[in-house]
Amino acid sequence: MRRREFITLIGGAALAWPLAAHAQRSERMRRIGVLMAIAESDPDAAPRVAALEQRLQELGWAVGRNLHIDYRWPASKTVGTGADIERIVFDARELVQAKSEVILATGTPVVAALKNETAAVPIVFVQVADPVGSGIVPGLARPGGNITGFTNYEYSIGGKWLEVLKEVAPEVVRAMFIMSSRNAAWRGFQASLAGVAASLKLEMTTADLNDAAEIERAIAAFAREPNGGLVVQPDGITMVNREWVATLAARHRLPAVYPFRAFALSGGLMSYGIDVPAVYRQAAGYVDRILRGEKPADLPVQQPTKFELVINLKTAKALGLTVPNSLLARADEVIE
Repeated sequence: MRRREFITLIGGAALAWPLAAHAQRSERMRRIGVLMAIAESDPDAAPRVAALEQRLQELGWAVGRNLHIDYRWPASKTVGTGADIERIVFDARELVQAKSEVILATGTPVVAALKNETAAVPIVFVQVADPVGSGIVPGLARPGGNITGFTNYEYSIGGKWLEVLKEVAPEVVRAMFIMSSRNAAWRGFQASLAGVAASLKLEMTTADLNDAAEIERAIAAFAREPNGGLVVQPDGITMVNREWVATLAARHRLPAVYPFRAFALSGGLMSYGIDVPAVYRQAAGYVDRILRGEKPADLPVQQPTKFELVINLKTAKALGLTVPNSLLARADEVIE
């Protein structure tokens, strides 16, 4: 290369460097809030955060460069009462006052608290069972207002939970639905369970539980009679206490079916439900679209299309259960 060409090249690069650096420094920092329903120390928290941030990065948003994420974790304990309503309301109010441009919210109680705080800040929800019945949005195709997101389950999945429970433990003739009335979705799940229980000739009972002590008393009382099994509602209370529920089920030799993979990883017999980190990746897409100018009112609420069956063979063996090959063949994951 000739000397003059070299000097010209270096000079041009020298001019480009400060311009690029200035462009990077002047890039607008956007701010979003994330209001979770589990504790930050929960083992299931990290995969959710990783899925969200990875997808946002793929879409052009880098934390610390052009995006600030304000996480709030109302559930401060891994075993206990979960996130109390007062703490949820406090965190929701702070995220709104912090001028978040979009808030990602997990669970019906969290979204309800945010809805009461703002009708202006866009909200993207995940893991809400019945957003229309809960009064969060007027419709799925046209949510209107400032809220949209991704539903958890249709209530009909309750029947599927009972079917797989009966398949893995045919001797079960009684089933207890562990739920929390703080989550408005419980009535829909209960109705679904009751309808299928009749066809399976199962006696259904419901236990409204809101802390670890209540869970222990209810399961111990239910286990006094033989041939029982458990169905666990998707909820912050049950999620926070999942290891405790799995421990009690094993102690009292009760087959149980759970709504999320995290329960099976924590020692639960089996789970049938959505891939939770995948939902956070989907939600990142809506956050991106809103940050780029689209309105929540124009983004339809989406329902899950894929469910995963996870079976914990170690727990099955401890309970003296032989999992049918037909069920194992349908499993997405088997824990041995």
